[in-house]
Amino acid sequence: MDKVVASASEAVADIPDRAVLAVGGFGLSGIPSTLIAALVETGTTGLMVVSNNCGVDDAGLGLLLRAGQIARMTSSYVGENKEFARQYLQGELEVELVPQGTLAERLRAGGMGIPAFYTPAGVGTLLEEGGLPWRYGIDGTTAVASPPKEVREFGSRRYLLEEAITADFALVRAEVADRHGNLVFHAAARNFNPLCAMAGRTTLVEADRIVEPGQIAPDAVHLPGVFVDRIVAADPRDKRIERRTVRQPAGT
Repeated sequence: MDKVVASASEAVADIPDRAVLAVGGFGLSGIPSTLIAALVETGTTGLMVVSNNCGVDDAGLGLLLRAGQIARMTSSYVGENKEFARQYLQGELEVELVPQGTLAERLRAGGMGIPAFYTPAGVGTLLEEGGLPWRYGIDGTTAVASPPKEVREFGSRRYLLEEAITADFALVRAEVADRHGNLVFHAAARNFNPLCAMAGRTTLVEADRIVEPGQIAPDAVHLPGVFVDRIVAADPRDKRIERRTVRQPAGT
């Protein structure tokens, strides 16, 4: 039952080329930066990553992107990463953009064994009709486009069919983990992390603090250990503010 492994390098060692990864975090909040750094060192390529965003140019998933290790991103927001935009527009990266709530529900559904669901999000847009450029050709034309989605009416309202997402591996950041894998998340880090953990067939967790079984009160558990396979200690130095905003001192 003890799921703690010695290092992040050991935890990610069996992630192969072209693996599908579900990666937690929101902006730079709650990102599994220790596991990402270890994955960069492996040189694994062709990764197909599902995450709310792709970090920034020099942090988070942006490090994997800069190293050329990501082949496809499924995300809801990509606005803070210039290298992401460059690779996408030059045809080096395939990108599926998904409404944020839909992305969260697709991950949750995958973790719960629900193959698909209907949602009103995206009705009447290119999400429904298809044709969104997932990947550009080197000449700027659309090489791969999104397909049209199935539509049904319920109570005179139209809904799109969205398929669940599952991943070969999930990379997750928690504030506290016990050795059995029960997790507690801090504040905004409790965003996509539990959903990614549920959607992964093998879930890797880095935690700020690892405690003994029984030290987390049952009512305080945000995600039960049944979803977790490996735990490592997070690097406490690897936390940064995504966008620092300060006020001028009074009187200046």
